[in-house]
Amino acid sequence: MSHDHHDHHHHHDNELDPFAARVKALETILAEKGLIDPAAVDAIVETYETRVGPRNGARVVAKAWTDADFADWLQRDATSAIASLGFTGRQGEHMQAVFNTEDTHNLIVCTLCSCYPWTVLGVPPVWYKAPPYRSQAVINPRGVLAEFGLVLAEETRIRVWDSTAELRYMVVPMRPVDTEGLSEDELARLVTRDSMIGTGLPLRPGSLGPGALWPAVPDAGATS
Repeated sequence: MSHDHHDHHHHHDNELDPFAARVKALETILAEKGLIDPAAVDAIVETYETRVGPRNGARVVAKAWTDADFADWLQRDATSAIASLGFTGRQGEHMQAVFNTEDTHNLIVCTLCSCYPWTVLGVPPVWYKAPPYRSQAVINPRGVLAEFGLVLAEETRIRVWDSTAELRYMVVPMRPVDTEGLSEDELARLVTRDSMIGTGLPLRPGSLGPGALWPAVPDAGATS
């Protein structure tokens, strides 16, 4: 489902610390009871942070930027298109890709809990799960984006897509200008996690610097 919005203030930084503290406390209790192995949890998190996401999603976007047939497939059947690249599994079985355009910007949220496509975007950022983001993204999307440093033109329509346990979304941002000569791998390095959630935009060409393997994944969106 989606919601269309135009105007809209929301603060998320201060509310995240208590949320993170509760997660840490729960992990500590479970570890003390012998129900989880902290090392195993760390290994899973590290895998999704550094080996899975958001690199998988970035490669999906880069291929869509360079292959019109794949982009069409991704728009029609994102689950199959993404799986064709080898990216599938739990939390990503049913996907829909929504494409940004010159006049429409897409934003992803899960208003009921924190449904998120781990197989393509990796570990969800803490703010994505926080109640302020989950509520304000629907009520005041323009204000939320402004807090991430993304100020859109007033005439730009914002579509908010509400993920569920049955269907998860990813944003395909517009390809940055002056990237015609870049390879698919080079383009993938410009795609940030936040640009695939909708709270940011891809990086500009040359912004990574020589020798950089991948952009850092900040708490807030990278914008261009």
